[in-house]
Amino acid sequence: MSKKKTKEPLPEPHSLNMPHTGVESHAHLDLDAFAEDLPQVLERARAAGVRHMGNVFLGPQAYARNRALFEQTPDVFFLLGIHPGEADTCDETAVEAMRHAFLHDPRLRAVGEIGLDYYWDDHPRDMQQRVFIMQLALAREVQKPVVIHSRDSNEDVLRILEQEGFAGYPMLWHCFGADASLAQRIVDNGWHISIPGPVSYPKNDALREALHVIPQERLLLETDCPYLTPMPYRGRRNEPAYLVFTAQTVAEQLGMAPQALWTLCGSNAARFFGLDA
Repeated sequence: MSKKKTKEPLPEPHSLNMPHTGVESHAHLDLDAFAEDLPQVLERARAAGVRHMGNVFLGPQAYARNRALFEQTPDVFFLLGIHPGEADTCDETAVEAMRHAFLHDPRLRAVGEIGLDYYWDDHPRDMQQRVFIMQLALAREVQKPVVIHSRDSNEDVLRILEQEGFAGYPMLWHCFGADASLAQRIVDNGWHISIPGPVSYPKNDALREALHVIPQERLLLETDCPYLTPMPYRGRRNEPAYLVFTAQTVAEQLGMAPQALWTLCGSNAARFFGLDA
């Protein structure tokens, strides 16, 4: 009589023994997905070696409503921007609210995520482009780095950034998922690139190959949680603790020890966002 094979338990993030030097550069911890267990999520991240976490507020209303969630968590820093999928909410009032926030809240470290998203047809492309340019101007005014969202819109994003004179400006291409040719164009403009969990997916060879054209000093890691969960937790809600599995894959591709890659990317993020090293 044959016995059923029992599934091996998934590795715990803390089992990778990462030092407390990691930076989660892009998370959406104020979304409803974390409403029931946010303190536990943050504690698991710390136990896994995450020193800083960047929470992305999707617009000034989300920032005003949810900032208080993190009053007792100084290891969480903030990003604020109007996503292209909400371009119709960006008017002078919204921009003024963002300007005021950046001038008065030192935890706000970057304008983002902003950019273009042509995957959905919810908002006309010309509207998205106007809103993108408005927020780029705001970033320059308040002297903050920019975090880019680009989905099915890479050519227009690159064109606008170059036309607006942002080559060489502190810029992070969030959730990079393309190939080496796009990575090279981003690198040639002097910008940083953040790698998400899908780098660990078996069929994502193009993204893994792109890692080799990114200068190590411009490489960051992110979860974009609750989305894009890396292996071996793919299919579950993502959270900052799972960043260690993305680091493990990237380190393997680059021939580095995971702990060294973890610290390298953490240092890059700390420098980019102006965090304590």
